[in-house]
Amino acid sequence: MATTMQNPAFMATTTNAPRTKTMVYRIATGLFCLQMSFTAFAQLRVPAVAAAFAHYGFPDYFRVELAWTKVLGILLLLAPVPSRLKEWAYAGFAINIGSAFVVHYAMGEGLAAWMPAVGTSVVWGLSYYFWRRLESTRASD
Repeated sequence: MATTMQNPAFMATTTNAPRTKTMVYRIATGLFCLQMSFTAFAQLRVPAVAAAFAHYGFPDYFRVELAWTKVLGILLLLAPVPSRLKEWAYAGFAINIGSAFVVHYAMGEGLAAWMPAVGTSVVWGLSYYFWRRLESTRASD
């Protein structure tokens, strides 16, 4: 029996694309949120991190505020909230990661100090990119 589709192999590939995008988005977002939750925990509970913030010249309340805003951002990324809120969470994390890179670099610290910020920004970028792709797919449906 002949098929009525022009290219059935191509059609099968495109129908799996949203699933693949969703899977990559969830993995990247999960890894990013896990990383941010570790840093938030460290900022709240690890004395060496508090000492590092003091060494960089930040007041103690900033460390606590930053940790709790990370927790809020994680909740916004993982919860079913309006797109505008997720966009603001992504923007806040971008500013946070960029600032971490700038602080480590400006203090003259070596590659080992600022590479985690670069690595985290790659995972952030994957999460954001695939979130935007999924949002555009939902908008066109």
